[in-house]
Amino acid sequence: MKPSVLVLSGYGINCEEETAYGFNLAGGKAKIVHINDLISGLQKLKNFQILAFPGGFSYGDDTGSGKAFANRLRNHLWEKVQTFIKKDRLVIGICNGFQIMVNLGLLPGALTHNDTARYLDRWVDLKVKNKSPWLRGISNISLPIAHGEGRFYAPASVLKTLNQKKLIALDYFEGDMCRYQNLKPNPNGSVKNIAGITDETGKLLGLMPHPERAIFFTQLPNWPLIKESYKRTNRKIPSQGQGLQIFKNAVKYFKL
Repeated sequence: MKPSVLVLSGYGINCEEETAYGFNLAGGKAKIVHINDLISGLQKLKNFQILAFPGGFSYGDDTGSGKAFANRLRNHLWEKVQTFIKKDRLVIGICNGFQIMVNLGLLPGALTHNDTARYLDRWVDLKVKNKSPWLRGISNISLPIAHGEGRFYAPASVLKTLNQKKLIALDYFEGDMCRYQNLKPNPNGSVKNIAGITDETGKLLGLMPHPERAIFFTQLPNWPLIKESYKRTNRKIPSQGQGLQIFKNAVKYFKL
């Protein structure tokens, strides 16, 4: 039986279709649900096994990235969200979804303006740092980012806890993609190069990069070069991208 996935939608969210597609391609059964339908009771969170907060610019980020959406959840659905995460469930927040999770207090720290004071749209290399079920079997991965407020910040006391409890899930590092683009590894000035974190169970993951934009090989910026390299060495040219593994891991978690 396919795990059921709730991909949350709402005003300003713009990555719900790609996120749902990633889960479906990985073998799940995703349903895009508007936050108003959850609040009204037309859809029920308890009927799903995976909850995804997709990327976008919820409510225009007018009061800060993810804040208005987080407040709407807190004011109308907080008990249901808490009940959901206390069960054996998985939650992911991607980009704006990560900002929502941090503003809700589901994950520690804060996400603030990039140190360049610019919106960034590029690819990054990531090193996996903990044993979240979302990241099982992955050591390094390259994904795209697209954000203006993606710089992770936390005071020294919180950073100490993150390290001690191994809550840091992903670090920016200099890999092949950075070298190909001739760009610095840490794109936004995140403290300690942090790109993603989890809760203590590893079941709640927040990350700034977009795995749903890296589910096909041809989404890589250098895929023609890689394709030629594979052809000349008689290797099979892949069709899937690295980001799909994150969705596969979530689906597999409920099929074990």
